[in-house]
Amino acid sequence: MKQVTALVLFLFLTGILSAQTQQNKTTSATTTPRKKAASGNSQSVAAQLELLRKAMQAQEQQILHLNDQVQIRDQQIQQLQQAVLQTQQQSQAAVSQAQSKADAAVAQSTDQAQTVSALKTDVADLKTNSTNSALSLQETQKSIQDVANPTALHYKGVTITPGGYAAAETVTRTRANSADINTPFNSIPYPGNSLSTVPESNFTSRQSRLSLLAESKVGSAKLTGYWEADFLGTGVTSNNRQSNSYVMRQRVIYGQAAFDNGWSFTGGQQWSLLTEDRKGIQNRTEAPPLTIDPQYNVGFSWARQYGFRVVKDFGGKFALGVSVEGPQATIGGRGFSSLTTNNIATSSVTTTGNSFVDAPGSGGGLFNFVDTTGYSINKAPDFIVKAALDPGWGHYEVYGVLSEFGSRVYPCGVVGTNKNDTVAPASPTSILCPVDGSTSSSALGAFNQTRTGGGVGANFRLPIISKKLEFELQGLAGDGVGRYGSAQLADATFRPDGTEALIRTAHGLTGLEFHSAKLDAYVYGGAEYAARAAYNGYNNITVTRTPAFPATATTPAIPATVTTLFSPNHTGGYGSPFANNSGCTTERPPSNSIGVSPVLTPSSGGTCAGDTRAIMEGSLGFWYKFYQGPKGGFRWGIQYSYFSKNGWSGNNNNSVPGLPGFAPKAIDNMVWTSVRYYLP
Repeated sequence: MKQVTALVLFLFLTGILSAQTQQNKTTSATTTPRKKAASGNSQSVAAQLELLRKAMQAQEQQILHLNDQVQIRDQQIQQLQQAVLQTQQQSQAAVSQAQSKADAAVAQSTDQAQTVSALKTDVADLKTNSTNSALSLQETQKSIQDVANPTALHYKGVTITPGGYAAAETVTRTRANSADINTPFNSIPYPGNSLSTVPESNFTSRQSRLSLLAESKVGSAKLTGYWEADFLGTGVTSNNRQSNSYVMRQRVIYGQAAFDNGWSFTGGQQWSLLTEDRKGIQNRTEAPPLTIDPQYNVGFSWARQYGFRVVKDFGGKFALGVSVEGPQATIGGRGFSSLTTNNIATSSVTTTGNSFVDAPGSGGGLFNFVDTTGYSINKAPDFIVKAALDPGWGHYEVYGVLSEFGSRVYPCGVVGTNKNDTVAPASPTSILCPVDGSTSSSALGAFNQTRTGGGVGANFRLPIISKKLEFELQGLAGDGVGRYGSAQLADATFRPDGTEALIRTAHGLTGLEFHSAKLDAYVYGGAEYAARAAYNGYNNITVTRTPAFPATATTPAIPATVTTLFSPNHTGGYGSPFANNSGCTTERPPSNSIGVSPVLTPSSGGTCAGDTRAIMEGSLGFWYKFYQGPKGGFRWGIQYSYFSKNGWSGNNNNSVPGLPGFAPKAIDNMVWTSVRYYLP
């Protein structure tokens, strides 16, 4: 800045000096003629010198003045520079001060914000601590409550939940079944049976139940173990006389691995896959009738047996399942081919047939050796496939059952001749072995035979009024599926040659269920049907052997004798139109009333085939819940059922020509009561 100012002053002075020099030259040029005109005029020269001196003085004064002005300007410029510098410094100071104030304000604002944030954090922490304290207090209280009143037990990462109930129950029947709380539907007596003439009432707590649920989580799998038992098992020494020591039996016991992707694998004794579920295909969601009778209701399709099942659930809307289940064949009908030998000498009677399906249980193999129905010799398990749909309104199921039935057939089991009898007839009768023509019963030509059976079924349940009123309908039909119905109609019968013939059966159940906080009410109607499976050509042979009697003093010797009687070409099987039902309405005295021995066995009546054609049951009842809460449940229930069992008609083997066939019928009325306390 100073250099620029000096340059400006230099140029300014240079200009002044140049102008002054030019003026002097002009003055000199003007005065020169004068000097020449007045040469020698000394005064004029002196005057001019004086003027020059004065001019120079004036010039000097001007220069000094200009110099003073330059100095003044320099001072002013310096002052201006100082002022500008001071102003800059003041501005910078002001800016710095303002920045400092701004920074202070920002810092203060930040401090305030931090203070506010800290206060907010403190408040939040206080709330959190308060909430956590409250939660901790609640958890502590809950822990104390859980210790005092645990809802589940925890053991090595496994949650164990006990369950079950204690029951006090009664059953009253207008026609006795000689049965406890569980009703053998297909054994309801016809009028000729002495039990049909007397009522019965039984009192029991055997349906009391215990259960245990164990659950844990391993990765993506939920592991479950479930056990359920009651006291409806019967031991050899069980009785109703004093201790009433009935044994515990397993109802359900299985293990399951259920994965997050919808796959589940379950193995053990469980409800059959064909049993209706309330949602999807899930264990412990089965929907049996609400009856007190543990045999449920006629028409209900179910079983509890060994099963290994695989299920895939698709988002809770659709599920597919397949299971491999324990099989069992049941045989019905009558009039099968047989060879009976009476040995009078040893008082023994043996009967030979031409096939078998079942065998008596082996006690050493832990089967029930006193079960007269025996255990079927199974070739393969039952296979069941089911699909379940839950679209949002209602629950729908369809399923199929595949069963294999096996038997051992003996073509030469029922053979014989009377040509060698003690008193041979003029025209002997012989039934020959088809293998070698022999007349001696043997296992010659025996073979294994297989029949394939199965059926299809459907279940559905519809909510009518929200979830308070539900309508249900289910059914199963097929060949050899009788045992899957509550009435336990037969699966198969025998042809004359000993091969199996499957019986076509059908089951159906419909009902309404009402549910509220205090009341569960129900009404059901169910039926089961078994078709005829009758054949001609059954042979019955009876051989009676008497021993030889030696001669005495008064009697001659009596030789041994053999007498063979034939009853060939009979009709038999299941529901034969030639069956003899003549004694279905005729009561007889007790079968073991000999002398003074106790009368313990009521008569089953006269000759009565009575193969069941259809059996029906209508039931209604309710459960009233006095209390249902965290301390368990207490409820009371009543059930009433009406039964009608109708047998196939038979013409009594044409004993009275022209007489129409007679179809026996049995009716029964039953009432149950129950008071139960459920574990929480």
